[in-house]
Amino acid sequence: MGFPTAPLVTIAFKDLAKSNAASRGMPLERICFTPHPVWGKTDAEMYAYLEGNDPVSGKPLMKEITDALTQPLTAEEKKTGSVDVATGPPTYTDTADALQQYYLDNGMTDFMQIVLPTDERLTAMLKGTSHKPDEVVGRTGRTANGAYEYTVKQVAVNAVMAGCDPSYFPIVLALASSGELALGGSTTSFGYAMVINGPIRDKLNMNYGIGALSPFAQPNATIGRAWSLLGKNLGPGSIPGQTYWGGQGNNLNYNNVVIAEDEKNSKWTPLHVQKGFKPEENVVSVFSGWDMRMGHGAKGAGALQPKFDEQIGSMFATLARMFNCIVVLDPLTVDGLVDQGYDTKEKLQQYLWKTYTVTAKEYRESFLAHVWIYPRALKGEEPMASWWKLPDDAPVPMWPKPENIELVVCGGQTNAFFQVGNMNYGRSVSIDKWM
Repeated sequence: MGFPTAPLVTIAFKDLAKSNAASRGMPLERICFTPHPVWGKTDAEMYAYLEGNDPVSGKPLMKEITDALTQPLTAEEKKTGSVDVATGPPTYTDTADALQQYYLDNGMTDFMQIVLPTDERLTAMLKGTSHKPDEVVGRTGRTANGAYEYTVKQVAVNAVMAGCDPSYFPIVLALASSGELALGGSTTSFGYAMVINGPIRDKLNMNYGIGALSPFAQPNATIGRAWSLLGKNLGPGSIPGQTYWGGQGNNLNYNNVVIAEDEKNSKWTPLHVQKGFKPEENVVSVFSGWDMRMGHGAKGAGALQPKFDEQIGSMFATLARMFNCIVVLDPLTVDGLVDQGYDTKEKLQQYLWKTYTVTAKEYRESFLAHVWIYPRALKGEEPMASWWKLPDDAPVPMWPKPENIELVVCGGQTNAFFQVGNMNYGRSVSIDKWM
């Protein structure tokens, strides 16, 4: 029958733990709760938790754990059950204002006005792809209620709500197929970014020039917004306190970071080609992490010889090593880097990775190192296993590989700026597949 087990959960996740158990057929599973948080507590404080009472049941915690592991299940506890995700009726009929309020009241929006997904608009959106409405696009399993599965039609509803034109729909479908839906359940308040490559950028008049990351183009703005709505309505990030746990949230969640790479004015290989696609293919690449922060190539006002590589690297010390890095560079910055000898992305990646390091002591004491890096080192995963054993003053790269520093290009060439993001590359997905 296996080993007796008893879940031990902090009180902040009470509802999540109970719904998770119920969705798996155990509505009365014995779950023991501790006060919240456990992060950052001293040994003495943690022992006080264990020696105290369960804040939900009021029973002594250690006795409750022991009983949960040793006492036979009661007849009531042996009952099974499940929790289904409610989808509601297939259509709604009311005034436009009442429907806006309905979507708002039921948590299906980003709390801004949506484009109502009428039958006519939905039919038009579905014409943006050759795929059938009931075809499953993807699924994501990061939820208490198991995997969320969603169809072309369900994705289309959210694309309409976000204000997308049907010509944008293949990109939205590609995003949905990645399984990486914006709005995640982590307490660390994830932000998300996408990079779009290929001829579709110009076909849709996407902005990769002046104000490339600002709201100056409908496709950039609405595709980004659609990604958030997908996460809210089709994925696990919709209910604060139940499926979303970002402590402070993240402003990027409103429409994320949408980057159409400037392949015309860049002297470097575009991202999708680096990932194994052909230049003529249309591809979207997804990233997740924390944030973006601005930088500039000059050391100070009036500097005659900007050190772009040094300025990029100097920002790395502010990044958390549980995430990798994406650097978004204006074409002027790339020109300056090429003049410095970095005629390929790979040369700059290698320089930044090798030059900007921390000591092994700082590496071992960095944010979340004991839960993010140490377990991998303990399992023998390289290079973490070797780096963890180095002397305190030995230099350690910020990330395992140079390729963990992703470089993409966009911007209006009005100034040599760049932005550094604390984000992991997820995967690259074909847009052409969804046309």
